[in-house]
Amino acid sequence: MVERLSRLDASFLYLEEPGTPMHVGGVLILEAPAGGLEPLAALVEARLSLVPRYRQRVAEVPGHLASPVWVDDPEFDIAYHLRRSGLPRPGTEAQLLDLVSRLTSRPLDRNRPLWEAYLVEGLPGGRVAVVTKTHPALVDGLSAIDIGQVLLDISPDAPAPAPVAWTPRRPPSGVELVWEAIDEYVRRPSSAVETVREAVTDVRSTAARVTGIAGGLLRTARKAVLPVQHSPLNAPIGRSRRVAVARVQLEDVKRIRKAHGGTVNDVLLNVLTGALREWLLSRGEPVVAGTSVRALVPISMQDEDTVQGNRVSSYLVDLPVGESNPRVRLTRLSYAMRGTAQHGRSMGADSLIALTGFAPPTLHALGARAARGLSRRLFNLVVTNVPGPQVPLYAAGSQMLEVFPVVPLASGQGLSIGMTSYNGRVFFGLNADLDSVGDVDILPDLIEQEVSELVESLD
Repeated sequence: MVERLSRLDASFLYLEEPGTPMHVGGVLILEAPAGGLEPLAALVEARLSLVPRYRQRVAEVPGHLASPVWVDDPEFDIAYHLRRSGLPRPGTEAQLLDLVSRLTSRPLDRNRPLWEAYLVEGLPGGRVAVVTKTHPALVDGLSAIDIGQVLLDISPDAPAPAPVAWTPRRPPSGVELVWEAIDEYVRRPSSAVETVREAVTDVRSTAARVTGIAGGLLRTARKAVLPVQHSPLNAPIGRSRRVAVARVQLEDVKRIRKAHGGTVNDVLLNVLTGALREWLLSRGEPVVAGTSVRALVPISMQDEDTVQGNRVSSYLVDLPVGESNPRVRLTRLSYAMRGTAQHGRSMGADSLIALTGFAPPTLHALGARAARGLSRRLFNLVVTNVPGPQVPLYAAGSQMLEVFPVVPLASGQGLSIGMTSYNGRVFFGLNADLDSVGDVDILPDLIEQEVSELVESLD
């Protein structure tokens, strides 16, 4: 019996265009590993048995009689998916981000398992970077496992797993896939009706299924009917990306929260609001009291009647960039976000870590799934925030020093922002369209400056 992609997962593949690849990226910075890149490469290969989907590819059913299926890739080659790269001297952060930008711009090969990882050496002090690309079709819930999750350990002395022999199962033939689909129709006639309905409807209509994860949008319907204000963040985008990063101390964010109220997420949204305000002003954009930037903010939720919280609700939040007073901004944002507690219980950092371990790409992918296919008239940008453990993690004995998410862009969306907290700091990953938001490099300085000014105001 084949394992079929859900119609939602299939729609993510159908909606993806060459100019808007949907993979979620991650950049992990590790201290200098003993033995170079070999132990890291060996660790990834040894732990592939924990993520069997990473040896499978998508196979289409002839005639699109049913959704595609997952099949073992008989030609799976770890060397294609796990690649090595090096930075030229002096190996600066700018050079690394140039590489990440180029890798982010390239779509994944649909004929192979939908992931890639790059081991990058040449950073100062012998440090190395692991750059990952994972398609959200691989991620179907918080229980899904990401390659970065199995790579990391809580101890530098964690033993390397013994390699597990893997023999691919023979992929079904086209005829077998057709018979599987017919058999499914016989056992569940409603599936035939659903497939026909999808076949005669424009593929973009399948985006409406995203509301299954973006349930929070239904609760903000009154806001959604109002189109977003004009913003340089919404424009036709090209194929090239520009990635930038920022980092701030988590303790500073907590001090601000303690002094002014709200949550850590509220403070981070306030920081982004202030940075976007200054960025718009630097571009000469009109910023008046009523100016706002609407963000789609996916939040991991936990139902009252379930132990496991495996759903992501998305909320439209107007970031008040026209407000110059940061305290007033925070009050407004806290009020806007407080509504999430009325319809579900947002999961805190401890709950997420206990449930998922540490899988930023997985959770950011869920945010990307929630945003994909929704009309760009509803929001200006996507902002994801994934809390992580506040203790060091290790890969092949090397401590992970930093981790930056890279959230994909949808058509007409010039910027996405991902945030991940880890070991006392918050790391921002900004993914921008090179043509429309080519000056994204100034935003990291504005983010860090915003936090510094808010902390100084406490003294």
